[in-house]
Amino acid sequence: MKYDRILIRYGEISTKGRNRKNFIDKLRKSVKRVLHDFPEIKVEGQRDRMFVLLNDQPHEEIIERLKGVFGIQSFSPVLKVEKDLDTMKEKALQLIQKVYQEGDTFKITAKRADKSFALDTFGINQAFGAHILTNMPSISVDVKKPSINLVIEVRKEASYISCENIKGAVGLPAGSSGKGMLMLSGGIDSPVAGYLSMKRGIEVEAVHFYSPPFTSERSKQKVIDLAEKLSRINGGVALHIVPFTEIQQLIQKQIPDNYTMTTTRRLMLRITDALREKYQGLSIITGESLGQVASQTMESMYAINEVVSTPILRPLIMMDKADIIDIAQTIDTHDISIRPFEDCCTVFVPSSPKTKPKLEKVQHFESYTDFEPFIQKAVENTEKLVIMPNSNIEKEMEDLF
Repeated sequence: MKYDRILIRYGEISTKGRNRKNFIDKLRKSVKRVLHDFPEIKVEGQRDRMFVLLNDQPHEEIIERLKGVFGIQSFSPVLKVEKDLDTMKEKALQLIQKVYQEGDTFKITAKRADKSFALDTFGINQAFGAHILTNMPSISVDVKKPSINLVIEVRKEASYISCENIKGAVGLPAGSSGKGMLMLSGGIDSPVAGYLSMKRGIEVEAVHFYSPPFTSERSKQKVIDLAEKLSRINGGVALHIVPFTEIQQLIQKQIPDNYTMTTTRRLMLRITDALREKYQGLSIITGESLGQVASQTMESMYAINEVVSTPILRPLIMMDKADIIDIAQTIDTHDISIRPFEDCCTVFVPSSPKTKPKLEKVQHFESYTDFEPFIQKAVENTEKLVIMPNSNIEKEMEDLF
């Protein structure tokens, strides 16, 4: 049986008020983007649902792609059937026969938006249930936990029949929550933070600090590969590669050893914030998890945060490492992250970093050096790459969203 459309349910978008249309428009763009190589398909966004009109295209591949689109609560391949009772019953029977396996049970879920239809919901349940039981003696009814839930929805223009309810990626549509700058290291945590931020509708641009010759081209490539994985979610990711060698060498000379990590993080934040302002972002995103390393204690974050007033989003802040690893494996970044190529943070780690740095002390140590010219130089010399799915890298891009 060939489906003619896929019904998309909004979930969280349905709770929006006057700005619901904006969220629906973003979701429609996301759906079109993942289906861009199916030119025959049309996407229609309505206030309470969205339809993907298949126009004779195979539905299996489209279903797989829709599973990764944020903003979709669930979706179903459906048949659009004229509101003739006999035709509807026959199509419903064919649909159940298509998916039925030995031992399956079923129930009918009727929804009658068109109150002029001859049968009410109780009548639809009875008529369709009797037709299926008569023609399929091996199937039985289970209204609590059925194997098959046959949904029959009668609306003004037609009836819609489906029996599959596929879970979506939920969250909010890409780009619906503004832009954030993700501090992307080569580790496990920051790509997961980027993924979770995208799930909440944030357009993510990544910032990576690169310190040659102390870090290799292979460490840079690792980050590009991580950005490529993230680009598959929303169709593309801008990656800003910051030259950080000069600043790190200056920190090693000017700052006491046990405070170098704190100052390094503070300057990274200042540079990221300058790039955020340059590219009109609204937040900074990090992969910090409370207490995981020396720079992620409450005292460290207090001392580090002081250099910016921009909101800092930490999606992983209360997560255990095992849970973060599980997500990394799910989004296919874990194996890239564990490649043995060091980033600038691991190369310059002091032997005994301060876990409870004092803000007054780090301010005092930094007061002897004017870091601002070095920050501006790093921002000006930052390389911008645009990472597209399947490792397609471009120097510039149009607005992805």
